[in-house]
Amino acid sequence: MNAPQKRELFAPESIAAPLRHAVFRRIWLASLLSNLGLLIQAVGAAWAMTQMTSSADKVALVQTALMLPIMLISMPAGAIADMYDRRIVALAALALALAGAVTLTVLAWLGLVTPERLLALCFVVGSGMALMGPAWQSSVSEQVPPETLPAAVALNGISYNIARSFGPAIGGVVVAAAGAVAAFAANALLYLPLLAALFLWRRVVEPSRLPREPLNRAMVSGVRYILHSPSIRIVLIRTLVTGLIGGSISALMPLVARDLLHGGAQTYGIMLGAFGMGAVIGALNIGEIRKRLSGEAAIRSCALTLGAATAAVALSTEPVLTAAALVIAGAVWMLAVALFNIGVQLSAPRWVAGRALAAFQAAISGGIAIGSWGWGRLTDAAGVEVALLVSGALMMVSPLLGLWLRMPPVGARNEDGETLADPEVQLELTPRSGPLVVEIEYRVAEDNARAFHDLMQEVQLSRQRNGAYGWSIARDIADPELWTERYHCPTWIDYLRQRNRSTRAERELHKRAIDFHIGADPVRIRRMLERPFGSVRSRDDVDRTAEQAPAVASAARSGP
Repeated sequence: MNAPQKRELFAPESIAAPLRHAVFRRIWLASLLSNLGLLIQAVGAAWAMTQMTSSADKVALVQTALMLPIMLISMPAGAIADMYDRRIVALAALALALAGAVTLTVLAWLGLVTPERLLALCFVVGSGMALMGPAWQSSVSEQVPPETLPAAVALNGISYNIARSFGPAIGGVVVAAAGAVAAFAANALLYLPLLAALFLWRRVVEPSRLPREPLNRAMVSGVRYILHSPSIRIVLIRTLVTGLIGGSISALMPLVARDLLHGGAQTYGIMLGAFGMGAVIGALNIGEIRKRLSGEAAIRSCALTLGAATAAVALSTEPVLTAAALVIAGAVWMLAVALFNIGVQLSAPRWVAGRALAAFQAAISGGIAIGSWGWGRLTDAAGVEVALLVSGALMMVSPLLGLWLRMPPVGARNEDGETLADPEVQLELTPRSGPLVVEIEYRVAEDNARAFHDLMQEVQLSRQRNGAYGWSIARDIADPELWTERYHCPTWIDYLRQRNRSTRAERELHKRAIDFHIGADPVRIRRMLERPFGSVRSRDDVDRTAEQAPAVASAARSGP
């Protein structure tokens, strides 16, 4: 390779650019092996279930058991990833998945696996991966520079789908040669390189000057941010719908191999490999697709193509034709999921990145888990062919959602703003003092009233997603130029967090609001303590309080 070709390969927009960074490269290669093991185990689990029961419902539940934990615990997992060292969180999560894989191996070796135990241990493995996902994905931005983040996201998808291309085929061979126990053992062994790579990563931790949020409050903060972020909310809804409808192929693949193609474990592995190979092709072209098509156009194209490919799988009885349709389905499935993932990663600031990615994981995995159960029930009632045809038809009409929920444009990462100094105060406050009321007075020319009011609707969302509540904007009826923005924060520490969570784009938005202000005096800001019990006591009250128990005195000082 000559120098110009090498520069082109590792240019920031190139898919290979993140591999220049040693930490990302080591973790990516190790994750490739762990994904390979997970896919080998999935083949073993699905095929083991087909040998233990003829129920399509239970076969599809293997996929549900692996995916459902991601929906159930992803938000706590995201909050934990944002609150603690993401490397430590990932190590603990991987250890949980390893424990589940080892237990499944031992039980299979002893011949003690039942459908219920198989599903339960798949759930344990899925829980470990669900806890690891937000910590791992949100740490990618710490391993590569911002300009290569989209390529890094696509590479993570490629890692899974390279494994998907070869893992199922390997899994089919392993299961055919040595049984499901060998597949379970291979998964346990292939977790070890990733454990080593994460252990050796010397992550630079930037300590926060503010105390850590409690877990429940951190979860609420994440949900609140998503609810007040229209772009992320739209992406998550579209992701959920895609998972619900498009997960039919993965869920019913063992039955496609057994009932439509009349094959065995090797046929099943080859079909999954074709789907994974298509996904690799899709991921390699994500950059080109983003250049040529808008987000909405790309998602519509993927949905239409996936619907047609799913119908082709339903109608084909020839392995070659089915594999060709699965290559196409895998490519457009990967493109859609990668576009959703990039949209979330580039829309969320660092402080909430883990929770935003957890919500994305919950949307795609929850959609697949619930959809898999539904497709399994429909298959029991009407057969594999009908279920896949219904799935294909629904996927082809799903682009109509774009009429109401159009995919937002995705630009650069929403970077955090600089840390702001704490405002000066004259009252003695504790972190729990509150609620705090903030009032900001603007003087706006009457000709600009409509434009100012419209801009303040965007300001409202920015305040609310960062922690404010009870927001309002009011206009003085005696002085029409005078406008008052008002909002609450639960406590003093919540207000300090709310001030420092705003991104550069949000601070630019606030500056645009201030630019409407006219007059010689600056914008007036009042910060007031609501129900200020501790600030209105007399000296005698203070003396009496000091004589009480320390715990009571502390509670009185901190306020309600």
